[in-house]
Amino acid sequence: MDKTDETLISTIERAKAGNQIAFSSLLDTFWNDVYGFQLIRTKNENDAEDITIQTFSRAFDKLDSYDAAYEFKTWLITISKNLHVDLIRKRKRNVLDGTDSGNNEAIKKVLDDAPTAEDQLITDQNLAKLLQNIKQLKPHYQKVINLRYFNELSYAEIAKELGEPVNNVKVKLLRAKKLLAEIIKSKR
Repeated sequence: MDKTDETLISTIERAKAGNQIAFSSLLDTFWNDVYGFQLIRTKNENDAEDITIQTFSRAFDKLDSYDAAYEFKTWLITISKNLHVDLIRKRKRNVLDGTDSGNNEAIKKVLDDAPTAEDQLITDQNLAKLLQNIKQLKPHYQKVINLRYFNELSYAEIAKELGEPVNNVKVKLLRAKKLLAEIIKSKR
């Protein structure tokens, strides 16, 4: 086992223990792999992004079931592939049901009290520049940032407002903060 494998296993173990930084690290490390896989399958950026967000939400929910005998990336891609198949089935049945039966499951707490580097960058910006930068995000990211930081809604309140599971909201917010931080860094 080489050092990268050991680091990955260590990160997964920290994520299983609820460490937010470990979740962020896994998201950063594997986002492009899952998104690229879905972009090829769906040929649609929005579907690929939505399925990728759902993949990480599902994976973080079921992290305890991950078997280290298999590659983590393969496990994520399998989850992603199954979510895509489910989406195709739903579309074929032409069911327009926006509710998710998984909403009643217990939600894992993955909050970290310490602000992340992205949080610090966002806080350091003055409001006018920050609003200008937020407007560069895709509309669904703008909305989740506004609901969380300007309307000061909890994850549960945002989930209710958007009609999505809480874990999807957490992943979307995490991704929105990362993208916003990249925009801010690029302007420095």
